Amino acid sequence: MSFLIGETMRGGYGGADILNGCTIAVDKGEIAVIVGPNGAGKSTAMKAIFGMLPLREGRVTLAGQDITALSPQDRVKAGMGFVPQTSNVFVSMSVQENLEMGAYIRHDDFSDTMEQVFDLFPILKEKRRQPAGELSGGQRQQVAVGRALMTRPSLLMLDEPTAGVSPIVMDELFDRIIEVAATGIAILMVEQNARQALNIADRGYVLVQGSNRFTDTGEALLANPEVRATFLGG
Repeated sequence: MSFLIGETMRGGYGGADILNGCTIAVDKGEIAVIVGPNGAGKSTAMKAIFGMLPLREGRVTLAGQDITALSPQDRVKAGMGFVPQTSNVFVSMSVQENLEMGAYIRHDDFSDTMEQVFDLFPILKEKRRQPAGELSGGQRQQVAVGRALMTRPSLLMLDEPTAGVSPIVMDELFDRIIEVAATGIAILMVEQNARQALNIADRGYVLVQGSNRFTDTGEALLANPEVRATFLGG
C-alpha cells in the first residue's frame, strides 16, 4: 500500500472522460513522475488527485485514508501541497509575504519552516523583500515550491515545475526536488522534460489517452526501447 494512490481514476470536464482508468502512486521519500504526449491526461490526473476534478470512478487514498470526497482545501490540511504550472505566485506581494501566505493553515510559529525554505533556496532569502513579480521564471518557481512547503506537506505535487526555464535552472530545480524528497516528503510531478525527469524518478508513469501505457522505475523506463523511441525522441 503506497502512501498516495490515485486508483483506477476516470473523469473529465463534462464531456468524454480524459482519465480512463489510470492509477498513480507514490511513497514517502520517493519521486514519481508522470510523462506522456500532449493531451494524455497528465495534468488532469494531478488535478483529480488534488480534488480539483471530480472522479466518475476510482478513488484517492492518502496514508491509508480515503480522501476522494475531500475538497482541495481539506486535502491541503490532510498533507497535500500543490504547485500549479502557471499563476502560482502573488506577483504584487514580496517573496516573504508569498511564503507567509503558504502558512495560512498553520497556527504555530512557522519561522523555522521559513528558514528551511531559505536554506533550500538561498536566492529567496536574498530577495525576500522583493515583489515576486520582479523575479525570473526560475525564481518564481522556487517561491511557488517554497510556499507549498510552508504547509509542511507530506506529499508535494508539482505540475510542470520546469516549464519555460533554462536548462541550468531546470537542473537546479531538480536538485532541490531531490533534496526535498530526501527529507521524507513524497513528490508527484508532471514534467514535459521527460528524459531529465525520469532520470531522477523512483517511479515513472507514461500516460496515453488517460491510461497507463508504461509503469516502472525511472531507470527502467529510460532503458525501454519503446519508451525511448515513442516518448523520449529516440
